[in-house]
Amino acid sequence: MNYLSVALQITVAMSIINVWLINYNQESRWRGGQAATLAQEFKAYGLPDWSLYAVGTLKVLLAILLLLGIWYPFLREPSALVLGLFLATAVFMHFRIHDPWIKSLPAFILLLLCLGIVYMA
Repeated sequence: MNYLSVALQITVAMSIINVWLINYNQESRWRGGQAATLAQEFKAYGLPDWSLYAVGTLKVLLAILLLLGIWYPFLREPSALVLGLFLATAVFMHFRIHDPWIKSLPAFILLLLCLGIVYMA
């Protein structure tokens, strides 16, 4: 078992779960535009309401699969790859609405961690 990969999997998964389940309606300086909540952030990006629920459900599911990948390694790489795609999209969306680059930093760091997980798989 690669303990660095496990640490990265836990870090990424718990960060996603924290954002989408615990701090869903909490203000954060990392939110896109002038948004205070995730729903407002998706509006700032010009995305339809249904996309918030689709993206949130998929991200939480992928985070759980990433955690399960600790015990079932075949889940690790695909979960990290798809989460990485979501995170790359998040970085792109920040730039699309001309956010300061610092607002995309958490998504960018998690993207790098996902790439590290894939590399170690």
